[in-house]
Amino acid sequence: MAEVITGALFDFSGTLMRVEPADSWLRAALERTGLSLPDEEISDLAAALEDAGALPGGSSPRHIPAALEELWEERDRDARRHRALYTGLARQVPLPAPGLYDALYDRHREPAAWHPYPDTVQVLRALRERGIPVAVVSNIGWDLRPVFRAHGLDGFVDAYLLSFEHGVQKPGPELFALACRKLGRTPQQVLMTGDDRVADAGAARLGCAVHLVEHLPVADRPAGLLPVLDLIGGPAPGIGRSPAPPDTGA
Repeated sequence: MAEVITGALFDFSGTLMRVEPADSWLRAALERTGLSLPDEEISDLAAALEDAGALPGGSSPRHIPAALEELWEERDRDARRHRALYTGLARQVPLPAPGLYDALYDRHREPAAWHPYPDTVQVLRALRERGIPVAVVSNIGWDLRPVFRAHGLDGFVDAYLLSFEHGVQKPGPELFALACRKLGRTPQQVLMTGDDRVADAGAARLGCAVHLVEHLPVADRPAGLLPVLDLIGGPAPGIGRSPAPPDTGA
Protein backbone atom coordinates (compact mmCIF):
# COMPACT_ATOMS: atom_id res chain seq x y z
CA MET A 1 0.00 0.00 0.00
CA ALA A 2 1.39 3.41 -0.98
CA GLU A 3 2.38 5.87 1.73
CA VAL A 4 0.17 8.91 2.25
CA ILE A 5 1.84 12.26 1.57
CA THR A 6 2.09 14.23 4.82
CA GLY A 7 5.07 16.53 4.21
CA ALA A 8 6.00 19.07 1.54
CA LEU A 9 9.32 20.21 0.11
CA PHE A 10 9.55 23.17 -2.26
CA ASP A 11 12.27 24.61 -4.44
CA PHE A 12 12.68 28.40 -4.28
CA SER A 13 13.54 30.08 -7.58
CA GLY A 14 11.10 29.30 -10.37
CA THR A 15 8.84 27.41 -7.98
CA LEU A 16 7.68 29.61 -5.09
CA MET A 17 9.15 32.88 -6.38
CA ARG A 18 10.68 34.33 -9.52
CA VAL A 19 13.45 36.92 -9.77
CA GLU A 20 12.66 40.26 -11.40
CA PRO A 21 13.31 40.80 -15.12
CA ALA A 22 16.87 41.70 -16.14
CA ASP A 23 15.80 45.20 -17.16
CA SER A 24 14.55 46.18 -13.68
CA TRP A 25 17.51 44.36 -12.09
CA LEU A 26 19.94 46.51 -14.04
CA ARG A 27 17.96 49.69 -13.37
CA ALA A 28 18.10 49.06 -9.62
CA ALA A 29 21.87 48.53 -9.73
CA LEU A 30 22.36 51.70 -11.77
CA GLU A 31 20.34 53.68 -9.26
CA ARG A 32 22.40 52.28 -6.37
CA THR A 33 25.63 53.37 -8.05
CA GLY A 34 24.32 56.81 -9.00
CA LEU A 35 24.40 56.15 -12.73
CA SER A 36 21.85 56.82 -15.43
CA LEU A 37 21.70 55.56 -19.00
CA PRO A 38 19.28 56.01 -21.89
CA ASP A 39 16.44 53.50 -21.90
CA GLU A 40 17.62 51.93 -25.14
CA GLU A 41 21.10 51.32 -23.73
CA ILE A 42 19.63 49.82 -20.56
CA SER A 43 17.52 47.44 -22.64
CA ASP A 44 20.51 46.40 -24.74
CA LEU A 45 22.74 45.82 -21.70
CA ALA A 46 20.00 43.94 -19.84
CA ALA A 47 19.53 41.63 -22.84
CA ALA A 48 23.28 41.00 -23.03
CA LEU A 49 23.46 40.23 -19.30
CA GLU A 50 20.54 37.83 -19.65
CA ASP A 51 22.25 36.06 -22.56
CA ALA A 52 25.36 35.76 -20.40
CA GLY A 53 23.29 34.11 -17.64
CA ALA A 54 24.45 36.75 -15.17
CA LEU A 55 21.15 37.05 -13.29
CA PRO A 56 20.80 34.22 -10.75
CA GLY A 57 17.33 32.74 -11.10
CA GLY A 58 17.08 34.06 -14.66
CA SER A 59 18.09 32.48 -17.94
CA SER A 60 20.96 30.02 -18.13
CA PRO A 61 24.07 31.21 -19.98
CA ARG A 62 24.10 30.79 -23.73
CA HIS A 63 27.83 30.06 -23.36
CA ILE A 64 29.95 29.41 -20.27
CA PRO A 65 33.51 30.72 -20.61
CA ALA A 66 36.11 28.00 -20.07
CA ALA A 67 37.52 29.84 -17.07
CA LEU A 68 34.11 29.67 -15.34
CA GLU A 69 33.10 26.09 -16.16
CA GLU A 70 34.24 24.64 -12.83
CA LEU A 71 32.55 27.43 -10.89
CA TRP A 72 29.34 26.82 -12.85
CA GLU A 73 29.24 23.19 -11.78
CA GLU A 74 29.84 24.00 -8.10
CA ARG A 75 28.31 27.48 -7.86
CA ASP A 76 25.82 26.61 -5.14
CA ARG A 77 28.21 24.87 -2.77
CA ASP A 78 29.33 28.04 -1.01
CA ALA A 79 28.76 31.79 -1.04
CA ARG A 80 32.22 32.64 -2.40
CA ARG A 81 31.86 30.44 -5.47
CA HIS A 82 28.35 31.66 -6.12
CA ARG A 83 29.37 35.31 -6.14
CA ALA A 84 32.50 34.63 -8.19
CA LEU A 85 30.52 32.75 -10.82
CA TYR A 86 27.77 35.31 -11.33
CA THR A 87 29.97 38.38 -11.20
CA GLY A 88 32.27 36.57 -13.64
CA LEU A 89 29.39 35.96 -16.02
CA ALA A 90 28.31 39.60 -15.72
CA ARG A 91 31.84 40.73 -16.60
CA GLN A 92 31.39 39.18 -20.02
CA VAL A 93 29.29 42.30 -20.70
CA PRO A 94 31.13 45.67 -20.68
CA LEU A 95 29.35 47.98 -18.25
CA PRO A 96 29.96 51.73 -17.73
CA ALA A 97 31.37 51.40 -14.19
CA PRO A 98 33.28 48.56 -12.49
CA GLY A 99 31.17 48.85 -9.32
CA LEU A 100 28.10 47.75 -11.24
CA TYR A 101 29.11 44.09 -11.21
CA ASP A 102 28.97 43.84 -7.44
CA ALA A 103 25.88 46.06 -7.32
CA LEU A 104 24.08 43.66 -9.65
CA TYR A 105 24.97 40.68 -7.52
CA ASP A 106 23.88 42.45 -4.33
CA ARG A 107 20.60 43.53 -5.90
CA HIS A 108 19.48 39.99 -6.76
CA ARG A 109 19.66 39.01 -3.08
CA GLU A 110 17.25 41.76 -1.99
CA PRO A 111 13.63 40.87 -1.19
CA ALA A 112 12.41 43.50 -3.66
CA ALA A 113 14.08 41.57 -6.50
CA TRP A 114 11.83 38.54 -5.90
CA HIS A 115 8.13 38.10 -6.55
CA PRO A 116 6.01 35.19 -5.24
CA TYR A 117 3.88 33.37 -7.79
CA PRO A 118 0.19 34.29 -7.48
CA ASP A 119 -0.76 31.03 -5.75
CA THR A 120 2.27 30.73 -3.45
CA VAL A 121 0.62 32.26 -0.38
CA GLN A 122 -2.61 30.33 -0.95
CA VAL A 123 -0.85 26.98 -1.17
CA LEU A 124 1.51 27.54 1.76
CA ARG A 125 -1.30 28.83 3.96
CA ALA A 126 -3.50 25.86 3.10
CA LEU A 127 -0.72 23.44 3.98
CA ARG A 128 -0.18 25.20 7.30
CA GLU A 129 -3.89 24.99 8.07
CA ARG A 130 -3.83 21.25 7.33
CA GLY A 131 -0.87 20.74 9.65
CA ILE A 132 1.46 19.74 6.81
CA PRO A 133 5.10 20.68 7.57
CA VAL A 134 6.97 22.49 4.82
CA ALA A 135 10.67 22.82 3.97
CA VAL A 136 12.35 24.92 1.29
CA VAL A 137 15.15 22.98 -0.43
CA SER A 138 17.25 25.21 -2.67
CA ASN A 139 20.47 25.20 -4.64
CA ILE A 140 21.59 28.70 -3.74
CA GLY A 141 24.65 30.65 -2.63
CA TRP A 142 23.06 33.07 -0.13
CA ASP A 143 20.54 33.16 2.71
CA LEU A 144 17.02 33.49 1.30
CA ARG A 145 15.29 33.64 4.71
CA PRO A 146 15.09 37.48 4.65
CA VAL A 147 13.24 37.24 1.33
CA PHE A 148 10.61 34.99 2.88
CA ARG A 149 10.30 37.25 5.92
CA ALA A 150 9.89 40.36 3.78
CA HIS A 151 7.10 38.73 1.77
CA GLY A 152 5.32 37.40 4.87
CA LEU A 153 5.99 33.76 3.98
CA ASP A 154 8.39 32.69 6.73
CA GLY A 155 5.56 31.69 9.06
CA PHE A 156 4.58 28.95 6.61
CA VAL A 157 8.05 27.35 6.42
CA ASP A 158 9.33 24.93 9.05
CA ALA A 159 12.86 24.41 7.70
CA TYR A 160 15.28 25.75 5.10
CA LEU A 161 17.82 23.43 3.50
CA LEU A 162 20.16 25.65 1.49
CA SER A 163 22.97 24.10 -0.53
CA PHE A 164 25.64 26.65 0.41
CA GLU A 165 25.06 26.02 4.12
CA HIS A 166 25.70 22.29 3.73
CA GLY A 167 28.23 22.20 0.89
CA VAL A 168 26.08 19.89 -1.24
CA GLN A 169 23.76 20.45 -4.20
CA LYS A 170 20.65 18.89 -5.66
CA PRO A 171 20.13 16.42 -7.33
CA GLY A 172 22.28 14.64 -4.77
CA PRO A 173 20.22 13.01 -1.99
CA GLU A 174 21.76 14.81 0.99
CA LEU A 175 19.58 17.95 1.07
CA PHE A 176 16.40 15.99 0.43
CA ALA A 177 17.24 13.45 3.15
CA LEU A 178 18.04 16.17 5.67
CA ALA A 179 14.81 18.00 4.80
CA CYS A 180 12.75 14.86 5.41
CA ARG A 181 14.41 14.35 8.78
CA LYS A 182 13.76 18.00 9.71
CA LEU A 183 10.07 17.50 8.96
CA GLY A 184 9.92 14.18 10.82
CA ARG A 185 8.82 12.31 7.72
CA THR A 186 10.17 9.42 5.67
CA PRO A 187 10.94 10.23 2.02
CA GLN A 188 7.95 8.11 1.01
CA GLN A 189 5.69 10.51 2.96
CA VAL A 190 7.00 13.65 1.26
CA LEU A 191 6.19 15.50 -1.96
CA MET A 192 8.99 17.55 -3.57
CA THR A 193 7.76 20.38 -5.82
CA GLY A 194 10.22 22.13 -8.11
CA ASP A 195 10.84 23.36 -11.64
CA ASP A 196 13.99 21.44 -12.57
CA ARG A 197 13.58 17.94 -13.99
CA VAL A 198 17.18 17.11 -13.05
CA ALA A 199 17.88 18.89 -9.77
CA ASP A 200 14.45 18.66 -8.14
CA ALA A 201 13.48 15.29 -9.57
CA GLY A 202 16.58 13.92 -7.83
CA ALA A 203 14.33 13.56 -4.78
CA ALA A 204 12.67 10.62 -6.49
CA ARG A 205 15.87 8.59 -6.13
CA LEU A 206 15.45 8.93 -2.38
CA GLY A 207 11.84 7.78 -2.54
CA CYS A 208 10.03 11.13 -2.51
CA ALA A 209 7.13 11.83 -4.83
CA VAL A 210 7.92 14.70 -7.22
CA HIS A 211 5.69 17.34 -8.77
CA LEU A 212 7.21 19.63 -11.41
CA VAL A 213 6.02 23.13 -12.33
CA GLU A 214 6.98 25.34 -15.26
CA HIS A 215 9.66 28.00 -14.63
CA LEU A 216 7.72 30.91 -16.11
CA PRO A 217 7.35 34.63 -15.41
CA VAL A 218 5.05 35.29 -12.46
CA ALA A 219 2.23 36.69 -14.60
CA ASP A 220 2.30 33.64 -16.89
CA ARG A 221 1.86 31.00 -14.17
CA PRO A 222 -1.07 31.95 -11.94
CA ALA A 223 -1.97 28.48 -10.67
CA GLY A 224 0.97 26.12 -11.17
CA LEU A 225 1.22 25.23 -7.49
CA LEU A 226 -2.46 24.52 -6.86
CA PRO A 227 -2.23 20.81 -7.86
CA VAL A 228 -0.01 20.31 -4.80
CA LEU A 229 -3.09 20.68 -2.60
CA ASP A 230 -4.72 17.72 -4.37
CA LEU A 231 -1.60 15.57 -4.00
CA ILE A 232 -0.97 16.23 -0.30
CA GLY A 233 -2.90 13.83 1.90
CA GLY A 234 -3.24 11.24 -0.85
CA PRO A 235 -1.13 8.29 -2.04
CA ALA A 236 2.30 9.16 -3.39
CA PRO A 237 2.25 9.80 -7.16
CA GLY A 238 5.17 9.37 -9.53
CA ILE A 239 6.89 12.31 -11.18
CA GLY A 240 4.22 14.63 -12.56
CA ARG A 241 4.09 18.09 -14.03
CA SER A 242 1.46 20.81 -13.94
CA PRO A 243 -0.12 21.37 -17.33
CA ALA A 244 1.58 24.07 -19.39
CA PRO A 245 -0.48 27.24 -19.94
CA PRO A 246 -2.31 27.50 -23.25
CA ASP A 247 -0.38 29.00 -26.15
CA THR A 248 -1.63 32.55 -26.60
CA GLY A 249 0.70 33.28 -29.48
CA ALA A 250 2.61 35.82 -27.37
